[in-house]
Amino acid sequence: MKVIPAFVHGIFDYIGGVALLAAPNLFGFADEGGAAVWVPRIIGLIVLLQSICTRYEVGLVKLIPMRVHLMNDYAASLFLAASPWIFGFNDRPSNVWMPHVVVGLAVFVLSLMTRTDSDTSAVRR
Repeated sequence: MKVIPAFVHGIFDYIGGVALLAAPNLFGFADEGGAAVWVPRIIGLIVLLQSICTRYEVGLVKLIPMRVHLMNDYAASLFLAASPWIFGFNDRPSNVWMPHVVVGLAVFVLSLMTRTDSDTSAVRR
């Protein structure tokens, strides 16, 4: 059930990338340090760089096919959701680990529902 256009996914990519960079400050766990802080920031940076390089309407460089972009999204989102257990900060207060899980699962579902076709006239510019 792929109902989300690549263009809409792209808008969410840019918003989500910035939100992941700011998540430790937004949710009040920037002082935790370690993986709880650097995992969302690194993934946020990767999301933004990948978005810039993807062949969709909001990509700037258009190097990465949308199918590859979505495969990367699946892996990064599951890693983000599992990171509290992988790095052992799941025993911290919920404001520390819950954003990782919620955002990771939300991005996974968004990616599952995203169409891989784009408006080719916009992509070829």
